[in-house]
Amino acid sequence: MKFDKNTTLDKLLKNRKTAAVLAKHQVPCLGCSMAAFEMGELRLGDIAKIYRLNLKALLKDLNKI
Repeated sequence: MKFDKNTTLDKLLKNRKTAAVLAKHQVPCLGCSMAAFEMGELRLGDIAKIYRLNLKALLKDLNKI
C-alpha cells in the first residue's frame, strides 16, 4: 500500500511496521486516548500540520515499508 497525506491513521496501523515509523517521527497520536475515537478520520496530512511534523520525510519513511 502506498501512503499519502490522505491516508487515515486506522489504515496506517493495519500494518504493524508503521507504528515504529510513526514513533520515530514523534507522532503523538499513538499514545493519545482520544485518537482511538478518531482513527478513521485522522489523516496524515492533518496530523503533520497540527503537530508541525515533516510530512515529506514521514511519507518517505512510511513508503519504504
